[in-house]
Amino acid sequence: MSGHLRRQRLTFGLLLTLSLSLAPLASPAAAQVSAPSRGTVPAAARLPAWDGSIDLYRDGVFTTQKSWLWCTAAGVQIVRNIVDRKEDHSTSNQRRYFAWMRNKNRYDLPESAGVDPQGWTAGLREFVDDRYRLVASGSFRSGLRSAVENLRRTGLPVALTVANGGHGWILTGFAATADPLLTDDFEVTSVRVTGPLFGRQSRNGYDMAPDKRLSTDQLRRFFTGWRYEPLPMVWDGKFVSIQPIAKSHERPIALAARAARFAAELLAIHAPAR
Repeated sequence: MSGHLRRQRLTFGLLLTLSLSLAPLASPAAAQVSAPSRGTVPAAARLPAWDGSIDLYRDGVFTTQKSWLWCTAAGVQIVRNIVDRKEDHSTSNQRRYFAWMRNKNRYDLPESAGVDPQGWTAGLREFVDDRYRLVASGSFRSGLRSAVENLRRTGLPVALTVANGGHGWILTGFAATADPLLTDDFEVTSVRVTGPLFGRQSRNGYDMAPDKRLSTDQLRRFFTGWRYEPLPMVWDGKFVSIQPIAKSHERPIALAARAARFAAELLAIHAPAR
């Protein structure tokens, strides 16, 4: 046996050991449980079984924005209804969310400009879940992929800025060719979106009935790069969303699945011919 072959077999042995130690993490049972947030895990945050799609929306969670300016406040209300299993549609809470978030804006904006992404992020963290983070992606595809991956990993909706940042929608679900919890080899085929203007205005797609199914090509028309004409901003040209990012202690199921798959492929390559 040559030294090269011995090293090759040792390397393969280490990879196989790694994959066997990680593979149980990718079992269906493991995919049903999310790490706790704020102590008690809400029912909506428990990860459902994968059947080709996920949709967190349910009857009673939708609310129309009570003012033309309150899309982000209504978005917080909708997400809070989904996550905490509430049916709050009050004007007073939308007003409260809007005022609180404006005080967290990155930029000093006139009231007519509403809440910027930093303010909306702060509101989702304060009133819903502290895992929410602002994500500014360089392309539509990367923004969408990270959004569905984090929705799947946490069981929490994603906030999307649409119309170049002029409006806000909630991403509540998606369909894909494979489960993003287990692999990064997937393509998003459709999404489920909810816009709070529905009930006040439905024109040119702003806003469609709640839980509307759109293909990825259809979503591309609405989820567009950030642009606020009166003022340059750090998000200019970026595809801005607010995503629930899985905390570091949550198990890397996708990594485990990739390691197991890689080990299986190596095993097939090195298996003796019959």
